[in-house]
Amino acid sequence: MSLSKRIIPCLDVKEGVTVKGVCFKDLRGVGDPSTLAIEYQNQGADEIVFLDVNASVSGQETLHAAVQRTAENLFIPLTVGGGIRSFEDVRRTLKAGADKTSINSAAVQDPGLLTRCAEAFGSQCVVLAIDARRREDGWEVYTHSGSKATGRDAVEWAKEACERGAGEILLTSMDADGTKEGYDIELTRAVVDAVNVPVIASGGCGTVEHIYEVLTEGRADAALAASIFHFGEHTVEEVKRVLEARGVPVRKDVVI
Repeated sequence: MSLSKRIIPCLDVKEGVTVKGVCFKDLRGVGDPSTLAIEYQNQGADEIVFLDVNASVSGQETLHAAVQRTAENLFIPLTVGGGIRSFEDVRRTLKAGADKTSINSAAVQDPGLLTRCAEAFGSQCVVLAIDARRREDGWEVYTHSGSKATGRDAVEWAKEACERGAGEILLTSMDADGTKEGYDIELTRAVVDAVNVPVIASGGCGTVEHIYEVLTEGRADAALAASIFHFGEHTVEEVKRVLEARGVPVRKDVVI
């Protein structure tokens, strides 16, 4: 593990408020997204992810306002996703201040969107979000905030998306999301082994040990977490300190 692993707090945003739920349901408010993003930056976060769980036109406009407020004082990469339906949505989101855009449903419906965005903005700006649920023969891709089964195999879709221009994979286990029982290590490792771009593991983080496991056993390049940070159970600085002590390379930027 020669490359530094990234710790990325995730902010699910609905109508301008950060929310958290279990298995994509039972959402409750946990704070202002721009305020939380700056706090996590101060703790030493490597990046921030904003996901619009409202996914409506009005919700997207509210999210862009939050992105603009945050970007003014954020000096680490910001990824924004949720409700990204078109090339124009990607352009507007980047213009609002995002460094990367996360695309899920629209990419499944029109895989060529990944190529068009990569050619226009660079692959480093194009993150494919995969929401996957376990089935007998592997994992199936779901879209529309986890409400629509696609029949697509998650690993095969990850490979195709990278060939089409995606520069990173944001991989969420729907089975583990919000449970705080640990990431899906098997799913993460399967996707990591299948692609040649960074993979961010998401869904299920409840302890620092879970982060350690997905970065080592799961071989993820980064770990996304929400609950442990939102509810004050751990800070990013604390997580990095524990990981470094256990031999996991992390970025040691000075905490602001």
